[in-house]
Amino acid sequence: MKQRSGPLAGIKILDMTSVIMGPYATQILASMGAEVTKIETPEGDNMRHVGPMRNPGMGHIFLHANQGKRSIVLDLKRPEAQEVVLRLVEHADVLITNVRPQALARLNLDYDSVKARNAKIIHISCCGFGQDGPYAARAAYDDLIQGATGVPWLMQRYGAKDPCYAPVTLADRVTGLHAVYAVTGALFARERSGEGQAVVVPMFEAMAQFILGDHMAGLSFDPPAGDAGYARLLTSHRRPYKTKDGYLCVLIYNDKHWRNFFDAIGEADRFTVDPRFSSHGNRAANIDEVYAEVGRIMLERTVSEWEALLDAADIPNMPMNSPQDLLDDVHLRAVGLIRESEHPTEGKLHTMGNPTSWSNTPLDPKAAPAPHLGQHSVEVLLEAGYSAAEIARLMAEDVTASSSPVQI
Repeated sequence: MKQRSGPLAGIKILDMTSVIMGPYATQILASMGAEVTKIETPEGDNMRHVGPMRNPGMGHIFLHANQGKRSIVLDLKRPEAQEVVLRLVEHADVLITNVRPQALARLNLDYDSVKARNAKIIHISCCGFGQDGPYAARAAYDDLIQGATGVPWLMQRYGAKDPCYAPVTLADRVTGLHAVYAVTGALFARERSGEGQAVVVPMFEAMAQFILGDHMAGLSFDPPAGDAGYARLLTSHRRPYKTKDGYLCVLIYNDKHWRNFFDAIGEADRFTVDPRFSSHGNRAANIDEVYAEVGRIMLERTVSEWEALLDAADIPNMPMNSPQDLLDDVHLRAVGLIRESEHPTEGKLHTMGNPTSWSNTPLDPKAAPAPHLGQHSVEVLLEAGYSAAEIARLMAEDVTASSSPVQI
């Protein structure tokens, strides 16, 4: 396998995750240089089958969430496949899963089982709920966790006609970022102690922390000092402002911004004369009226006129972009986040790099393309010490499968 670069070069990760939360985390770890081996069922990760796609089993989300990884097929319902994982564990640094812990124990791949084969293993369990509470064994998906942590309630408070989910896999990706630091933090702890450990990364708790950080509000106090909800985020006027010919995102935030804004529109005295605008506290207390008034004023000019005026006044503003606009964005192109790559079977793709930059351990700008199902099964088994005859037997018994023409 190609020698990797980056801060996690040399780290070997076994990836027993699927859909988005876990694969998003392990793709980030792969982009940082880790060698990630993705363990898939014979049917493959569900996201392989979600279009659009050019070829079966290579859906768009799968392509983005699985760059830089290898794929081995193992039917983990079979004891022989469970033994393969345990042999791979012997030479791995991290095993990360989003299999429910109760099912993982039935597969003999819980922490105690893998620790018996590698005392230094870091076992990351991404699951729906913390394992010390009454929800421990419940299934969890992004929609369910968004609902359980108040996202639809917030959307309705914001102005949606009915409760609705955020149109992104918010819970999956928030929790995936928690999984990334869980891996890197546990690796750092092992460097100091020489010991591995088990880390549980639960979706419900991760999203509850995320939501309550903004919206606990008056409920922070006992007895309550008001209702839940951060008013500035919930006002229906907090949205891109309509102009004469389009929309513009503007945040007039601190006292300097407000003074500059009123100067720019020829109402310099208004900051001190109108008490609704004269301090941060007053603006927060009158946020609906404040944002509504700005919305009225923004209708007086075009987008380009406002951009010129606000830039000159040093007032933060950005265009309201679409996904297509992001692909064409000059900044994202310049920093290398948006790039083109050539997939061996899927052709030319728009792909994303890692958003961070490193002075001493730079990341490899050319990630390997997302793998076909079982593309590396033979390669991984050979590395684990299986003979050609053993691999042939495992294939004949449907314990594993390969899409690669590699000869054994």
